[in-house]
Amino acid sequence: MNKYIFPIYRVLVPKPVRTFFLKKSLRKDILKHFDSLPENEVNEEQKEVLRYLESRGIRIFPYPFHSNYSPEMIGVFIDSEKGMRYVMQEGKRLYFKKRWSEKRIKKSYCELIREQDINSPHRYLTETFTIDENDVLADIGAAEGNFSLAVIDKISKVYLFEYDKEWIEALRATFAPWSDKVEIIDKYVSDRNDSSHIRFDTFYQKKEDITFLKIDVDGAESVVLNSCDAVFKSPPSFKIALCTYHKQDDEKEFTKLLNDYGFSVSPSKGYMINYYDKKLKAPYLRRGLIRAVR
Repeated sequence: MNKYIFPIYRVLVPKPVRTFFLKKSLRKDILKHFDSLPENEVNEEQKEVLRYLESRGIRIFPYPFHSNYSPEMIGVFIDSEKGMRYVMQEGKRLYFKKRWSEKRIKKSYCELIREQDINSPHRYLTETFTIDENDVLADIGAAEGNFSLAVIDKISKVYLFEYDKEWIEALRATFAPWSDKVEIIDKYVSDRNDSSHIRFDTFYQKKEDITFLKIDVDGAESVVLNSCDAVFKSPPSFKIALCTYHKQDDEKEFTKLLNDYGFSVSPSKGYMINYYDKKLKAPYLRRGLIRAVR
């Protein structure tokens, strides 16, 4: 679209309408792209996605399990003492930002549990890639902390990295029952050290007990990895769940980087269609994350 027309288009056309036409056009482009390829260049997992798209519209998770979740399934409760809303996750309270409405929480938590469906390309753990009883977790990009809450009874300790002050307030409420093994670090993990950023290498010098890294930082994963050089060169073993769907070449680049550090790397099963990325291009389908072990 012409760069002069696009700003006017954004003002005049509501976002839901823009998204509808974006997804419709993207579906057509994806099917056209793969139809143009020799059949032997399209793997079975890609064919599964294409079969889904032939009869359905674009979804972040282009699989039938997407329809198993609805915001209306989510119960939202109010903690009058804290003035905060929460949902129940496996019998535990997961708090959200104070200013978030019930509707927004329902939608957000629906997306979170969909992400961790057993068939999801975004699922962090599998039957063979697990977090163990003595593991110490660094949850980098904790946000509401749903992943750490899911494993809190099993792990030895967790470091929650989150800079957003509203999320920090919610995290303190959520993890209050486990304050003895939860530490919140209110900084971005980055490639520099200052008042709001910290290199993971720097943090690790004081906390050498970490054994598991979960990294999901909305496209800043490469910055986080750039801060881990000394850690990855050190002898200790690690497990890493690292998101790769935010940018086009993340899976390829991160796999090579971790292979070079001696990690065994495997991608999650299936693909995501990150239509929120304005730079999304062929082949359009991206692995949700990679899992690395050393």
